[in-house]
Amino acid sequence: MTDDPDYTAAEVDAAVAALQDPERFRHAQDVVVHAAPGLQRVLNAALEEGGWFGEAHEQQVMRAATTEDPAERVAALRTLLAEETRLGMLVGVAVGFELARELAARRATIDPK
Repeated sequence: MTDDPDYTAAEVDAAVAALQDPERFRHAQDVVVHAAPGLQRVLNAALEEGGWFGEAHEQQVMRAATTEDPAERVAALRTLLAEETRLGMLVGVAVGFELARELAARRATIDPK
């Protein structure tokens, strides 16, 4: 069991709105740019372990790529890209939450108040 609080929808909405402030978001961008190679490895591992890029994914890629009708092929590729983008974003947010918890825990052990 963790000491992490549960967040209300209003708290999450307020936090997301705060990220729209360019100055507040700038630090987050700097942190992510610095951590990008490691975060990419974590994201890739999470996607792989979750089975999101296994045989089923390859089947979807082949189905989209080999669709004979050009308009249907483009639509299938767009759908596949959109689904992968959403999935990557969702897993990335989960990784971000865990990164924030890890940073907070490390800070607490280094500088307990």
